[in-house]
Amino acid sequence: MRLASKLTLALIVVMCAALSLYGYLSVRRERALFEADMRRDEHLIGIALRAAVVERWRRDGMREALRLLDEMSEHEDGVRFRWVWLDAPAGDRFAPALPTAEIAELSRGTEVFRLRRAGDRSGRFYTYAPVAVEPARVGAIEISESLKEEEAYVHASVVNTVTTIVALAALSGLLAMIFGQVLVGQPTRRLVDKARRIGEGDLSGPLLLPQRDELGRIAREINAMCEHLSEARERAARETAARIAALEQLRHADRLTTVGKLASGIAHELGTPLNVVGGRAKMITRGLPQEEAVESARIIAEQADRMTKIIRQLLDFARRRVAQKAPADLAHIARQTLALLEPLARKRGVTLRLDEPDAGPARAEVDAGQMQQVLTNLVMNGMQSMKRGGELAVRVERAHARPPADHGGAEGEHVAVRVTDGGEGITPENIPRIFEPFFTTKDVGEGTGLGLSVSYGIVREHGGWIGVESELGKGSTFTVYLAPSGQGDARPAAVTPVAAS
Repeated sequence: MRLASKLTLALIVVMCAALSLYGYLSVRRERALFEADMRRDEHLIGIALRAAVVERWRRDGMREALRLLDEMSEHEDGVRFRWVWLDAPAGDRFAPALPTAEIAELSRGTEVFRLRRAGDRSGRFYTYAPVAVEPARVGAIEISESLKEEEAYVHASVVNTVTTIVALAALSGLLAMIFGQVLVGQPTRRLVDKARRIGEGDLSGPLLLPQRDELGRIAREINAMCEHLSEARERAARETAARIAALEQLRHADRLTTVGKLASGIAHELGTPLNVVGGRAKMITRGLPQEEAVESARIIAEQADRMTKIIRQLLDFARRRVAQKAPADLAHIARQTLALLEPLARKRGVTLRLDEPDAGPARAEVDAGQMQQVLTNLVMNGMQSMKRGGELAVRVERAHARPPADHGGAEGEHVAVRVTDGGEGITPENIPRIFEPFFTTKDVGEGTGLGLSVSYGIVREHGGWIGVESELGKGSTFTVYLAPSGQGDARPAAVTPVAAS
């Protein structure tokens, strides 16, 4: 039900209740006044008639006194006068109309007034005026007056009151409906329409309500809120753009830092083909036979292609590019990443191993370049913790996992990439902080503390999380959980380290 209709209905109900109460009290007051007038009139009649009856009784006897009462009844319309004896048995012509118990006060010489109504709201008003004519018996004049006139008056009052209530309720309801639509209904609809547009993101067009009441004040506050929201939206857009740019620069800086670390390993990797190229070139300049010269040129071309491939991998990793998510095989990304890190791993005495899934490709909706950066950071972090060398394993598989509490979501199937090293491990007090920017436990020159933080942000944007299990002296396992391709990205959430029990 609309607000204007509710207000109109409430007004009608309150008005009807107030008028009904007023009418009821008015009818009661009129009835009480009417009965008071009857009591007063019959009291005065009783005084006058009692004196006349006593005088006639003493002068002419009982018969003439009763005739006087009969004559009075004939002349008074609706009023009857008769003589009664208090001790007369029921059914006797002189027996009172009311039970003796109700008019027992007559025996003490007290005037008695009684109202007797019938079931149809009719009845009579009785007055008993005691008359002392015989010492041994109690006699009285019974005056009874019909209540039909009173009931007719009350009925007319009720009809007038009901008619007035209905007319006032109809008129008030009509006026309330009209003014309610003008003052409440239309402004409310405009407020609702404005609120709906705000909910849809449309903050343009101020709401103009000329009225200076609560609804007008709400409209002005809504307009002010829209202005603040518009300013906040523009500020948030600028801050978001700046944050995205800074984040991208941070990630690119992290890639360049990694490129610097890879450079030494790749330089060694390029040394062998460069020596081969130099040696074969010198052989050609000394004038080899045609067949040997062609063979040397072919070897030079092969080594040049090998060096080009190595340099292209490094440049592709370092190049800044726009993130584009697409279904990708995480095992293939892991294979490329390990191939890129292989020279640096050999230099550190670390053997890299890839365990691929048995049940077909493990595909997820990811940006291949960003995911390669994540795996590069995790693998390099593991290699740096392996001071004495050893084996570092990367395993891609399907895993049934439950997201952490702050990530949300139900337990289900995920694609998991586990990076397990045989390093020194992480202390329990440091595990909650390992994804903080610039937090590092490595030696000076080993790291900036950005690698894991950048990985944290990338995995978060892909709707996944990173689990961490570590034991001092035995190594650590970082596991990246992502939604399988075809299920859509899980909703972004904080990446929470999960310490091993």
